[in-house]
Amino acid sequence: MGRVTERRNVIRIRDGAVSTRPDTLVAEEPLEIRLGGKPLAITMRTPGDDFALAAGFLVSEGVLASAEDLANIVYCAGATDDGGNTYNIVDVRLADGVPVPDITLERNVYTTSSCGLCGKASLDAVRTQARWALDAGPESAFRIEPATLAALPDRLRAAQRVFERTGGLHAAALFRADGELLDIREDVGRHNAVDKIVGRALQQGLLPLSSAVLMVSGRASFELAQKAVMAGIPVLAAVSAPSSLAVDLAAETGLTLVGFLRGSSMNVYAGEHRLALRPAAATG
Repeated sequence: MGRVTERRNVIRIRDGAVSTRPDTLVAEEPLEIRLGGKPLAITMRTPGDDFALAAGFLVSEGVLASAEDLANIVYCAGATDDGGNTYNIVDVRLADGVPVPDITLERNVYTTSSCGLCGKASLDAVRTQARWALDAGPESAFRIEPATLAALPDRLRAAQRVFERTGGLHAAALFRADGELLDIREDVGRHNAVDKIVGRALQQGLLPLSSAVLMVSGRASFELAQKAVMAGIPVLAAVSAPSSLAVDLAAETGLTLVGFLRGSSMNVYAGEHRLALRPAAATG
């Protein structure tokens, strides 16, 4: 299997002094996801947790909802001319009775490590596919303190093992309402890190993740908001900005969306009813 990191020689310049030294880089390789032997998608990812990545991707596509929906996932041998295994192709087999989506040229997609799915479906597709409704009303049971949210970026960074060696990985993590870290995955693509998190939860029979916060190390795109909704996650928090479409999706589905989570400050774009907010003190 591919390695998470690789070594390359670099020319280092510091204060005019030139030297040659090895540097640790994050690995990036393509992963082709097949469904029942038919190509479905190709994503550029950091090798590791490939089965979870494939499973999480299929949760976000509305194909899988529980571990019982999944028969097995295997690497495809014979991927090279000499019959070797590159460990860059996985084939997902659905359990008996699980509907197989229509795999057409329009569905066959290529994803990149930066933007995720290109040409992603509209809000209407998410509304029709989502299996678990996020409770958008004030009676929602899930609550989290802003102070707890404020502590999550530091906890996320402290748990990023590969980032410390490479400086080139995104991370996604699940936290409980009290701030306890449940799981963390790293990948060169932020959407892949989320898929790995969701896929592991599916494999462990934990979906929907209705009592968890999804924290991501970058921006909150529409696709990441969609993945949270499809996994039943009520809160998505990001250290950077959300997109306008992510905010629209959050408002329509009841997702709590928090951006610019840095230090003690944050912006709440939707779903503020899940935050234990206190009104500002009156000034005389």
